[in-house]
Amino acid sequence: MRVAITGATGFVGGHLVSRLEKEDAACTVLTRSVARAREQFPSAADLVHWDPPRVAPDRSKLEDLDAVIHLAGEPVAQRWTRAAKASIFDSRILSTETLVDTLAGLDSPPKTLVSSSAIGFYGPRNDSRLDEAAEGGQDFLADLCRKWEAAADEATGKGIRVVRTRVGIILGPDGGALSLMRTPFRLGAGGPIGNGRQWMSWVHIDDVVGLILHAIRTPSLEGPLNVTAPEPVRNKEFSKALGRALHRPAVLPTPVFALKLAYGEFADILATGQRVIPAKAEASGYAFRFPELDPALRDALER
Repeated sequence: MRVAITGATGFVGGHLVSRLEKEDAACTVLTRSVARAREQFPSAADLVHWDPPRVAPDRSKLEDLDAVIHLAGEPVAQRWTRAAKASIFDSRILSTETLVDTLAGLDSPPKTLVSSSAIGFYGPRNDSRLDEAAEGGQDFLADLCRKWEAAADEATGKGIRVVRTRVGIILGPDGGALSLMRTPFRLGAGGPIGNGRQWMSWVHIDDVVGLILHAIRTPSLEGPLNVTAPEPVRNKEFSKALGRALHRPAVLPTPVFALKLAYGEFADILATGQRVIPAKAEASGYAFRFPELDPALRDALER
């Protein structure tokens, strides 16, 4: 299998490239820093410079691919100043538009484009069970995801199958949500956010990678694909499970106002949530490696 990846030097990208190399796939990495990528991936088949929208990738390196996996984007987990919002928006929308324009100009475009999105598409939804048919929300993150996905969908006009992965809260040993939560919980200062009733649609990093590869290998999949574990949990339950995994108490609630002081508008994402169900993944036969929270946390913390 021949695959090109943007955002390969990030958390998900690093795990994805490692998995593909174990499967003897040929990986082309699209990167703003070839030197950094070479250090991280010395055995990558090709390293291609791109810096959207200023620098488009070399089209000759993208001919005859089986798939392109688009992961690039500025982190969302930060204080949403006006400048940060613009950077987050541009890094996703403009990079996707640049990539799709490049793919549209190929003589032999890839069969599949897997373009990352997020469960933030759905907006705060209380207890509603949200499968891929659910409508989008109205806040900043939902609007971002909607436009991000629309930019990726333009590739369908070139005959490319597009899968838009709406990724949940990722649990892994070297990044994702646990990188922010591990320290306060280990110090005994962890606990639920606010009343702890908001839903957390989590997913282990191995299943993020697994579902991306499943999307490539399953021709019947197209459009949105929820990348979350089958059983979301409430924030209070998640906090207790993380406390158990770390052998620490998890009873000190974090006041929402304190999060707002630290993160501003982004705190609303932490204080609300979505109950997202991976309906299409299960219907298409994907077998989750970590369908339950406790084993997922143990693996992510002990690996």
